[in-house]
Amino acid sequence: MHPLHEHIGRLIGEQVRERKIVVIYDEKRQLTSFFDELVEGRTGDLIDVTVGAARPKLHVCDGSFLKTRFAVEELVAGPIAPELLIYLPGMRHEPKMSLLAELEKAGKLYAPQPLKLMTRHVLKQRFHETAIDDMLRSDALTYADYARLAQIDANGGGGSLLKSVFRETDTASILTVWLASDEQDTEIEAKGATGELRGLLEAKLGIASPAEAPSRRLRAIVGRFVLANEFRSDLAPGACLTPDAAQALGEIPTAAGDQEHLVREIAKRLRERHAENYVKMAEQVAGDLGFSEESVSGAHLGAVDTFAFEERAVSVECFERIAKGQFAAARAIIKTRQRSFWIERNVERVQVWQICQRMIEVGEAAEATVSTIARGNGNPRKWVERYTADQDGWFTLDHAQRKLETILHLVDDHIDERAKAKVRAVYDDAVQRMNVGFANALESTDWTVPEVLHQTRIWPEIVASRPTPVAVFAVDAMRYEMGRELLARMKGVEGTIRPAIAALPSITPIGMAALLPGASASFSIANRGAKFGATVEGVFLPDLTARQRYLKTHRPDLVDITLDEVIQLGAKRLKGKVEGASLVFVRSTEIDAAGEGNSLYARRVMENVVEDLARAIRRLGDAGVEQFVVTADHGFLHFAEDLPESMRCDAPGGQTADLHRRCWIGRGGTTPPGSIRIPGARLGYATDLDVVVPRGAAVFRSGGDLAYHHGGASLQELVIPVLTFRLTGSAEVKLEKNVVTVSHEDAVTNRIFVVKISLGGGGTANMFEEQRAVRPIALFENKPGAVVMAVVGADAEGGRVLLKPKTEATVAFRLTNEDAENLQIQVLDADSDAVLYSSSKPLPVRLGV
Repeated sequence: MHPLHEHIGRLIGEQVRERKIVVIYDEKRQLTSFFDELVEGRTGDLIDVTVGAARPKLHVCDGSFLKTRFAVEELVAGPIAPELLIYLPGMRHEPKMSLLAELEKAGKLYAPQPLKLMTRHVLKQRFHETAIDDMLRSDALTYADYARLAQIDANGGGGSLLKSVFRETDTASILTVWLASDEQDTEIEAKGATGELRGLLEAKLGIASPAEAPSRRLRAIVGRFVLANEFRSDLAPGACLTPDAAQALGEIPTAAGDQEHLVREIAKRLRERHAENYVKMAEQVAGDLGFSEESVSGAHLGAVDTFAFEERAVSVECFERIAKGQFAAARAIIKTRQRSFWIERNVERVQVWQICQRMIEVGEAAEATVSTIARGNGNPRKWVERYTADQDGWFTLDHAQRKLETILHLVDDHIDERAKAKVRAVYDDAVQRMNVGFANALESTDWTVPEVLHQTRIWPEIVASRPTPVAVFAVDAMRYEMGRELLARMKGVEGTIRPAIAALPSITPIGMAALLPGASASFSIANRGAKFGATVEGVFLPDLTARQRYLKTHRPDLVDITLDEVIQLGAKRLKGKVEGASLVFVRSTEIDAAGEGNSLYARRVMENVVEDLARAIRRLGDAGVEQFVVTADHGFLHFAEDLPESMRCDAPGGQTADLHRRCWIGRGGTTPPGSIRIPGARLGYATDLDVVVPRGAAVFRSGGDLAYHHGGASLQELVIPVLTFRLTGSAEVKLEKNVVTVSHEDAVTNRIFVVKISLGGGGTANMFEEQRAVRPIALFENKPGAVVMAVVGADAEGGRVLLKPKTEATVAFRLTNEDAENLQIQVLDADSDAVLYSSSKPLPVRLGV
């Protein structure tokens, strides 16, 4: 306990030891807090307590004298007087009418001294009377205030009026709360703590404030001092400010030593605990000092963003480094901005820095790829191994570029066009080098890749070897890097991935036919009239209908279904549809269908397809399918913009069987410069058709998209993923209650909308002491209707959001399906897809409301 409590207890204890029974009337309730401390939360009519050297029974009267008499009657009825303390808070002693008169006469009617006088007695042991007069000047002090004053030692430590006012124990906390709000100003003045506050500011920060300065002005002076000095201390050595900014900063006294440490701590706590007030303060100070993005180069700013303009200036510098190809330097900058106060308060700024991050990833991957290509050889197997390597495989370049281009359009401003152009240029250059080198290597080995699985061998070696029932996903245009993303998405599931080489030309009629049973023994290309396609076991397969008929003939027990159906069918209908089938053949055409149209739309679709595939696998697992094979007919090249005229060449002409941007199939004609003519026989086909493909990343002049294309012999087009998954037992997802708390609006009225997520629910957040990875999604008709564009307050990657205890994550979605009538918000466990939250009803989409 504190010295004041001990002093009061000693005084009362002396009376108890002397008179046995002590009755205390306390009309002004000045000792209520003392007795609360004494009982320590215990209740009852008679409580054993310790006051000084005495150990009496304590009775606290609740306003009824009769009840008090009955409570102590048995105790005082004996021959030996007990030690008894009776406390009557809020009650006045009436000598002629007292129902406790017998007890008062038998014992002692005790009236303690006023609290201020008892506190003075305690303070006399350490302070001069003048100092005590100053400390006890206010009449507004409470028991808690007196208790704190009683703890002050001769050096001012141990307690203070300010600690009583702010309920804080250290200087940084007191000054933080005081700077953040004027709510305590009235209490400070009432308790006479203004002098202590001014003394604290002078002692700890060196700020000697005018005695007549009102609190508002004093707060402004201190706020400017704190923020200006944090800003100054974080500048790089030799930083050059504009003359106006340098002059304004020079007029602020410099904090040194312990002052600088305290300044940094106060500013940090203001941002962490009083964010809204800090924003107003920082904007005011920056405006007073005339600071802006032009005040200092982002290259000279440190890791702490005191003012909002700093974050913007640093992003400008980061883009500048990217535009110069200095990707490592840009990464060093971005590393310091992972938890910037200003970024996390603005979704658009989060996106700007995400774009910086993606640009750096593309640039660094391109540099690593080019440096490895330079040490390449003529063995195409080595090229495939380097492209698909687990650590730093070249496929990461394509993955990073796809992710970058998907989010670039989300931010209209603040993106440096030079940086964008530089990153696109280094990607295009790396892909061109990759394409030329791989085509040369293929040509040198007569278009074979020894020891790498060929597409026509996927059925006998992978599909046929799996126990039934097995689901085979034939995904049109799923690139190898997308297969890697799917594997990473399927955490908690037994899965593998390996590369395979797609058949040339890498177009849908050829690649899809190469995945069919029988293709390993007899596969070729042919044209019949105006149609071009593959032949398997002599059967001409120019289109989907022909392939479906062929597959049904070989596997009459199969169920042919689209990815869309797997996702949208109800659980019972889906189970009924696949039940009893040994083979479920799932077709997905979303990527290629979108790619042949609008590139921006295609990128959105690509983001969704990986998620759709993962959900479809889980749903089929619920329906009883245990084995899965996921593969593709071909990959693709997808540049940021239409290829320039210099990258387009005339088609060979001659007798054309089929023509695409990246391949020509036919007879005769010419071989355009920069292209390779491959007789079909050299590809192992029983045909007189030739295949002509560009050696690099160029395209033939033909119909189709000028940014997205396939058909050629690049790594991106020919290396396809072959994934196998095994789901053990039912993966049925059930609603887990009270795992997360989710809040959102009742309707979607903007294309960008926010969902807030935290661990725990129903007031149980503190129970969750472990972080958990979740996956927030927004569905329309059971398919993604919006994508996550930014996450604030949590780490996020690839759709996974890592929630931490007692921390709320703000997830910004962007509507991608303009036709969506409503959205179902769900939060899934990122590893198991267990539904942790599902909105009770779909949110109506009312754009423009």
